[in-house]
Amino acid sequence: MSKRYDCLLVGSGLFAGVFAWHAKKEGKRCLVLEKRDHLGGNIYCEETEGIHVHKYGAHIFHTSNKEVWNFVNSLVEFNRYTNSPIANYKGEMYNLPFNMNTFSRMWQISTPEEARQIINEQRKVIKGEPKNLEEQAVSLVGTHIYQKLVKGYTEKQWGRDCKDLPAFIIKRLPVRFTYDNNYFNDLYQGIPIGGYNAITEKLFEGCDVRLNTDYLEDKAAWDEMASKIVYTGTIDRYFDYQFGKLEYRSLRFETETLDTDNFQGNAVVNYTDRETPYTRIIEHKHFEFGTQEKTVITREYPAEWSEGMEPYYPVNDEKNQELYRKYAALAKDETRVIFGGRLAEYKYYDMDKVIESAFACVKKEQWK
Repeated sequence: MSKRYDCLLVGSGLFAGVFAWHAKKEGKRCLVLEKRDHLGGNIYCEETEGIHVHKYGAHIFHTSNKEVWNFVNSLVEFNRYTNSPIANYKGEMYNLPFNMNTFSRMWQISTPEEARQIINEQRKVIKGEPKNLEEQAVSLVGTHIYQKLVKGYTEKQWGRDCKDLPAFIIKRLPVRFTYDNNYFNDLYQGIPIGGYNAITEKLFEGCDVRLNTDYLEDKAAWDEMASKIVYTGTIDRYFDYQFGKLEYRSLRFETETLDTDNFQGNAVVNYTDRETPYTRIIEHKHFEFGTQEKTVITREYPAEWSEGMEPYYPVNDEKNQELYRKYAALAKDETRVIFGGRLAEYKYYDMDKVIESAFACVKKEQWK
């Protein structure tokens, strides 16, 4: 019996979107199932007061992969936004990533040589191999930067003391001895003009879409409808948690519209002290150099993940990796199913890396 669709796409984030775009180009019929009430996964934007609000946290597109950059620019034009976050430590403002502007403000110095001397001197307090995240961070950036700009933010992010976190979480911290506030080293970066929904619309153009639909609640029936399934949900839930649940960190957002045209003067301000409960405030209009009369801000609170919450960051420790490997082994036996994206691969992905992963998947396809 022939199937109604060639591809069933479970989830509608970037991985599914890029796959769908290529499938449609090959003349394939695609059905998209999405649990939420909108397409686009975590890059979805809502419009408020003419401002594109990043509903699931700040998304700044950056890549050094020219193929990826050309692809997204073929869908929509990008602006010249450069990510230059600011850190607020108890009212003291510092540039990120750690660079000469940061060091000059912290130590009232002006030369790279002075900065190097201070950091090298402070690193000496760590003897031998760092045993935890605190020791790892101090060995990389010294005590002052660690105390003011790393410790509180990291402890809020992970919900644990830095002494109780493994060293490997911070393998490196970007330290620049130049006056350069550009956070990313990538060749290309920007925000889609008109917001991310413009990309989503292009990627899923021509697909049939069912919103508010949970594929796993009626899996057998949906599977009957398509020859190939692209699954981008959580891999442990697909296999009914038979080995146990993978762990995540989640986020909670508080968004408000303010009667001012400029609240903080920057798109992203990190709050790096332990006492402020949120990790950062996003002012969305600055992603697109907005001149609206009002502004929209979002406070971002890290949270322990539990069933029913959005899973954002995989807890990348050995216990969870071992569990994921068991599920990945099962996934290999599912011949009709492609497991792709952040949740199905239990991997923290930047947007360009999700697109690269989808490209690699598409290249393996023998479109018939």
